[in-house]
Parts: sequence; structure tokens; C-alpha cells
Amino acid sequence: MNEVGQFGWGGRAILCAMSSQTEHEFLSRLGDARPAPGRTCTAFANLREARPGRTRDGKPYVDIVVSDQSASLSGKIWGSDHPRIVSQATEIEPGTAVKVLFEVRSYRGSVQLTVLGIRPVETNEDGYDATAVYGKGASLVADLGFRTLVFDIETVPAVEMRSLPPTVGKALATAVERGDNDEGKIMSLSPMFGKIVSLAVGEGEIDDVGDQEVTVLAVAPEGRERDSFPSFMRVMSEAELLACFWELASGAKVVVTYNGRGFDVPFLIMRSLIHGVPATVDLVSSPFSLRPHLDLYNVLVPRRGLGPSSLDVMCWALGMPSPKDVMDGSMVAPTYARGDIEAIATYNIGDIQATTRLYQHVRDKLLPFRNDW
Repeated sequence: MNEVGQFGWGGRAILCAMSSQTEHEFLSRLGDARPAPGRTCTAFANLREARPGRTRDGKPYVDIVVSDQSASLSGKIWGSDHPRIVSQATEIEPGTAVKVLFEVRSYRGSVQLTVLGIRPVETNEDGYDATAVYGKGASLVADLGFRTLVFDIETVPAVEMRSLPPTVGKALATAVERGDNDEGKIMSLSPMFGKIVSLAVGEGEIDDVGDQEVTVLAVAPEGRERDSFPSFMRVMSEAELLACFWELASGAKVVVTYNGRGFDVPFLIMRSLIHGVPATVDLVSSPFSLRPHLDLYNVLVPRRGLGPSSLDVMCWALGMPSPKDVMDGSMVAPTYARGDIEAIATYNIGDIQATTRLYQHVRDKLLPFRNDW
């Protein structure tokens, strides 16, 4: 194993020590890039971000973030050493598969790549594995891409209470009793006992929400896997749905939810862990940040205990149509049990449209005056 393997990118053999022949071949396509002294490596990766800047003395640089299915790492391109690479990096669209030439350095105790060259992956390039870079969900949503990804999930119980081990069943029963709720609701709201059966996605930067094309990734009820479904639905397993979500989130500039930090994202993360699907985008660790995850609930309800503040209530207060007029969350599980995934998907679409309207109102009337947007 070479040095890079210590940092989590060696597991799939995506990174490798550069041979002089490979190095020469790669550099010949990069113009004036030249490797710095020391060991250089290459990687195929997803270019998540390329943000130009200048040092205090005015020298240009680019901060980049690259990832594959095993890690996400930051890097620097120093323009004083490689001016052409600075230009090339900023011209590559985020989300593009790239080949990177770099050295591994340590900066303030964290791994950082010093990038010596970067270019888009070529068609049928030897050694490139799209699944290793993007994950299994990439091929299922290859035609989808979002600048501002608005999403919402619907969940149902995943197991029957009588099938649980005694201690787990007792813990669930206690939670039901304390919450004064039925077990179906408690199980639907817990990623340990529930599962995602519908995940709707739409573009937030659209002129007319009425024309918004919303796609629903759905898990078919038992016995309906081979049925035909409306064109806006893509039926798949829950594991595939999760992989698709992280793929779409990784390519978005910002992910928009209503109470996504409180429910949707933690649910997605736990279900991903259960299925062994890498959760490749950090949407939770900076609770007050507006990027990459804009939770409208956090923006509009910074203090709790001020009365009802659900999406339905917020839409009513702002004079916007609400999807809750047709269905609400308590109806999802029994509707799924009847096999009507289409009704759940349609309801999920309504949530996306409502969240998009709310996002655009906040985007135009509030966010321009926030220093952190």
C-alpha cells in the first residue's frame, strides 16, 4: 500500500503511485504543470468544488474538494506555481469526473492535497470506474442534475413489532407509551424501525413552480415490483434510492429542505448506514450554516416553542397552497399498506412544490440581506 492508502482512498485501488511513464503521459495533456519534488499520485475523483481566491500578497490559488465513494478531501492549487492549472480547474463544471495529479500534505492536522494537475476524465479512459467514483446510484439518475436540490421523503414501518427481539420490542413499546402514539407512527419516524418508500426531488431555481418537473424515487410495495408506474416515478430498492440521493446531493450547489436537519437527513444517514451506502455529503455538521444544506425551518423558526410551525402552517401563513389538504404524514403508512405508492408519490410531489415556493420567497425576500448567504 502506498502512502495514500493511509488516508482512506486506497481501499478501491483508485489511487496509485505514479510511474514516470504515466506521469509523463498525464502531464503532456496538462500544459505547463510539473510535479513538485517528492512522490506524486493520481486519482479519479468527482470534482465537488473549485473556488478561486488570493493570498494576502495577492497570489492566486484555488481551493478544491474532490471525492469518491470512500472519502472526500480538500486540496489547493497554487497559481504562482501552476497558473494554467488554476484556470483549468475553475473551468471544470462541479460534479465532473476528473483525473487529479497531486501530492499528499498535512495542513493543521488534516490531510490536504497539493494539486499539480487536473483535467476531465476522457471517454473510455483506462482505469476509470464510474461506480467507484460516484457510487451505484449514478447510473440510475445520470439524466438528473440540480443546482438547487429540493427534496422530501416519506417513510413507513419497515418491520413488524412481533418480529423484534424482546428487549428491542420492549424499548419500542416504552417509546409508544411515553409518546402517547401508535406503534406505526413511532416506527415510521424512526430510521431503526422505518424505511423510506418515496423520495421526491426537484429544481428550486425555476421560474414557475407549476411547471416544475419533480422526480420521485420510490420503493414499490410487496407484490408490485413489476407493475408499470407513471413516468415521474422511478421504482427501485431502498438501498438504490439512498445511493441516488447522495449522488444528486453531491452535485448540487445547495440542498433545500423544510426541517431536513430535524428529520429527513438524519433518517437518510441512518438508513444509509444500515444498508452500507456511503453518505457522501455532509449535510448536518454545521447546524447554523446555509450551505450546503439550507433548512428553511431553521431559518424561519430560529426559536422553538412559538406555536405550530409545520410546512402546512407556514404555507397557510404566507398564502401558499399546501399539499396537506389532500394527505398528511399519518396517512402514508396505511396508504402504502394498501399498495398505493402512486398516491404517496403524488403527495410527495406536493411537498416539493410547497417547499420550492417557500424557498423562492425566502431566497428573494430574506436571504439577500443575510451576511452568510
